[in-house]
Amino acid sequence: MSLVDSALDPRLKSVLIATDLSPASAKPLHHALGMALHYGAKLYVAHVVSTVPYLIAGPQALAVAYEGASQSIQQLQSDLLNDDSAKGLDCEFIIRCGHVWQELHAIIYQKQIDLIVVGTDARRCIEKVLLGSVAEQVFRDASCRVLTVGPHSYQDRGVDLPGEIPTYLFATDFSEVSLRALPQAVSFANRTKAKLILLHVVPAGPAPQISECYTSHRENARMTCVRWLEQLLPCDEETPIDAEFLVQFGMPSEKILQVALDKRVDLIILGLRREPLSNTISHKPWATAYEIVRGAGCPVLTVRQ
Repeated sequence: MSLVDSALDPRLKSVLIATDLSPASAKPLHHALGMALHYGAKLYVAHVVSTVPYLIAGPQALAVAYEGASQSIQQLQSDLLNDDSAKGLDCEFIIRCGHVWQELHAIIYQKQIDLIVVGTDARRCIEKVLLGSVAEQVFRDASCRVLTVGPHSYQDRGVDLPGEIPTYLFATDFSEVSLRALPQAVSFANRTKAKLILLHVVPAGPAPQISECYTSHRENARMTCVRWLEQLLPCDEETPIDAEFLVQFGMPSEKILQVALDKRVDLIILGLRREPLSNTISHKPWATAYEIVRGAGCPVLTVRQ
């Protein structure tokens, strides 16, 4: 049995889009619709009215904000139905009041969400938007798969590009945790006939002296890692995957982002272990994932252990 067969079930039965109802939320909604349509999943559209800004203003101001948000959700529902964006989808629209992440966490549990889609905006630099925001809480703490859509992500859905062949990038350090995202990468590639790039980055600093021996050693290491990458994919003659196997040397986050840019990747897929906030930056895999999500020009899908 291959790693793809034995790991988690990659199917998506429920997709949650967390929206703040701002213009910036249109892009992540677009990607959430694409995911739900391709998998035939139920789509949940949720907005949480944060109570924090109204602690001083009082309950009357909160009630006004809630009523305004309810009207916006109803308008969004009407718009999706009128332009056929959600045609054929089972959709449920949710509005709640409270602490944003706590309410989203409750929805994930109550609705048994398989994937949550969250966006960041460009009002400030991406480092400030993500760090300490609801997007970062979702990215860090959600038990389900997370699709983070940044301000520089493509408008088109990563799994729905009419007339074009999408390209997905699966980056792995060969650890069990990172490989748990491989079934999702293979599932996406199969469903959309996409090209799948499997990438491994060997952490390496600059060589003090470039010699023939050093060059030969690097090439041997590269070829060994390429063979390991090739062994990760199942041999399926009926549904062959257009795959490319790359090995780079350097800082993982920089190389992954550079490959994604050079190859015009539509989606980056990473496997992660859940870590507490104190380890988000100091723990190496999380630091790498954080840098990728922060700097990617396409959506990033993170799959938890």
